[in-house]
Amino acid sequence: MSETLDRLLEAFAGESQANRKYLAFAEKADKEGFPQVARLFRAAAEAETVHALAHLRAMGGVHGTRENLEEAIAGETHEFRHMYPEMIDIARAEGDKQALRSFEFANAVEKIHANLYKGLLETMDDHDQDEYPYFVCPVCGHTAGQEAPETCPVCGAKGSLYKRVD
Repeated sequence: MSETLDRLLEAFAGESQANRKYLAFAEKADKEGFPQVARLFRAAAEAETVHALAHLRAMGGVHGTRENLEEAIAGETHEFRHMYPEMIDIARAEGDKQALRSFEFANAVEKIHANLYKGLLETMDDHDQDEYPYFVCPVCGHTAGQEAPETCPVCGAKGSLYKRVD
């Protein structure tokens, strides 16, 4: 691997993390009554997304849809089979209940994501596919197609709280 590719990977990770962090900061600023601060955090988050996507393209990280689905399945599968189980064990051993809950929720949802991707990969040549929105639980990230469940099967949140994604 070249040093430039190493740096692109580092920059992509940093910009991606900054995007998510700034969105969390914006949410907190809104809740504390600082709308202009929140706007700047959201604008900066969008700029970080522009940077991250440019880095991803520069390292050849976006392929055809079939290859992208296969990569997504592999990534999600790695997370729920290897990454999160180890993290869950560590958080449990250290007694960190908040981290344990976060890891357990993510682990459960990554399995769902892998299955959703697999389903689309298996049917992507069917050009008469149904089109429908997805719904995401704001507590644990559970993702459902077509409609939100009455209650989240992962964390128990009310289905009315789910965010619609078109």
